[in-house]
Amino acid sequence: MKILIITQKIDRSDGVLGFMHRWILEFSRQCEKVVGVCLYEGKHNLPENVLVRSLGKEKKVSRIKYLFNFYRHIWRERNNYDAVFVHMNQVYVILGWPIWKLLGKKVGLWYAHGSVSLSLRVAALLADKIFTSTPSGFRLKSKKLNIVGQGIDTEKFKPESPKDFTGKLKMIMVGRISPVKDLKTLILALEILDKKKNNFEMKVIGGAEMPNDRKYFEKIKRLAREKGVKDKIEFLGMVSNDNLVPHLLGSQLFLNPSKTGSLDKAMLEGMACGLPVFTCNESIKTVFREDPKLLSLFYFEKENYEQMAQKIMFFGSLTDSDKINLSDTMRDIVVKEHSVAGLISKILAKYE
Repeated sequence: MKILIITQKIDRSDGVLGFMHRWILEFSRQCEKVVGVCLYEGKHNLPENVLVRSLGKEKKVSRIKYLFNFYRHIWRERNNYDAVFVHMNQVYVILGWPIWKLLGKKVGLWYAHGSVSLSLRVAALLADKIFTSTPSGFRLKSKKLNIVGQGIDTEKFKPESPKDFTGKLKMIMVGRISPVKDLKTLILALEILDKKKNNFEMKVIGGAEMPNDRKYFEKIKRLAREKGVKDKIEFLGMVSNDNLVPHLLGSQLFLNPSKTGSLDKAMLEGMACGLPVFTCNESIKTVFREDPKLLSLFYFEKENYEQMAQKIMFFGSLTDSDKINLSDTMRDIVVKEHSVAGLISKILAKYE
């Protein structure tokens, strides 16, 4: 198969979308030809059967130029692809559908987010196939829907040795800084841990890119000072996907108070590195569906910082052997159900 992939960025160093470089690499291993059309082209190292075309954001071209480049690329490369895979941005399904329909190209949409917009409803009607990671990632009823899990590079995100749970409790959170990620609940849970004399440190990786997010970030830092945990938290800002692994390997627990409801890729990357994940994200119910014990250990209710702190402290009371077994279980789940090679195989099979 020859496939056209539409995505926001092809940039292996990007802190949010760097994973797409690995996805495209896997597509190239399973497809004869891959054409990648992106809004922004950054660093990449892809094989000869991958052709990258940019809409020009890295050159700061106008929106009209974006649109012109989009139609130019999908038309000029029409003989280099049999099918289309649009990642997240459903607007491209709407924009490209008339041409792809004319050319007889099957169109697939990947969407894994809790929100449902008018453009998503329209794109869902036009697409031939819809892909998502868990049921909570696509909240429209559709016979076209395929739940295929996430795509984690389990060769990149992997433990170097059994996780060491002794000494200071080292915790990490990865994700953009915004209200929906609910860092307030994180801070209040850390306050409880601190008052209970737990010895811990916390890393928060992620940037605040939008003006409202930056205002929210200032409120969070102020709250951390007020609650006396400022010196226990290190805000590292954006970290590239290539440089994320050492931070995960140097941590013991992954915290995720996010209220998005869709399966967080960073959460699974943490699990692949052997990190037990404490989360209120309802998508974890699907991930832990075969072991209710895991759900009871690691899932807490949204905004329930007391429950979050209690579960972390209970985990701390387990034997080192139990902790290591749970760490191994985290990785096993990702390798079995969410590897990038398995994901791309599932997606491509649906086009046949």
